[in-house]
Amino acid sequence: MRYEISTDGVPQWLRGVVEHDPADPTGINPVLRRTVMRKAVRKVAGAAGMTRDAAVLVLFGGQPDPDPNAPGGLPEDANVLLTQRAATLRQHSGQVAFPGGAVDPGDEGPIFTALREAEEETGLDPGGVQPLSVLPKIFVPPSGFDVTPVVGYWRTPGEVGVVSAAEATRVARVPLSELLDPANRFVVRHPLGYMGPAFAVDGMLVWGFTAGVLAGLLAVSGWEKEWDHHDVRDLQASLAAVGMTL
Repeated sequence: MRYEISTDGVPQWLRGVVEHDPADPTGINPVLRRTVMRKAVRKVAGAAGMTRDAAVLVLFGGQPDPDPNAPGGLPEDANVLLTQRAATLRQHSGQVAFPGGAVDPGDEGPIFTALREAEEETGLDPGGVQPLSVLPKIFVPPSGFDVTPVVGYWRTPGEVGVVSAAEATRVARVPLSELLDPANRFVVRHPLGYMGPAFAVDGMLVWGFTAGVLAGLLAVSGWEKEWDHHDVRDLQASLAAVGMTL
């Protein structure tokens, strides 16, 4: 099955993330700068195969009608689908992530890959998802993946959950109100020097690639509240605070 982008009938409150590429107005989001880095890495990698393509699904849910009293019309039930990767996985173990994974032979583009992987990981019915946009690829150095984020609207939500404990320990529809709460937002510093945006929500720490994409989209959404991007915290301590490890 071939999936196509469609913005017909997209909720008005989602227009910002559909019509604008993710942005970094505070200058603390290195994840978005890797859309440029990936070009140099590709050139160096050449035929050596140092990178591999992947896609993730950034799936927003919530009623279609905007809330006239909320910034950007964001409805009270608006949410985003996230997973927590199994601690036994070789790459990015235990991290909070969007559903997604590597491109398989025969996949018909990044939308197909993102929806296929989301179905395999969470039991999501792809038929209930309206693909809205395909973002520029982002290079992820630890794994060597070139990742294409696919933004979608969960027009017909269904049941989701952990399909395989070997892949994920948790599947959650995280309220956007929690992600946007300034009390839940800060910057983390990795022991190796990486610094980037983070969210402490629903007993999880969202950081790295996932937090970078979310922060970039929130910056253009019209929903964002002012938060302290000078609040820099140790990554290991922040993970320990929610029972997670690096």
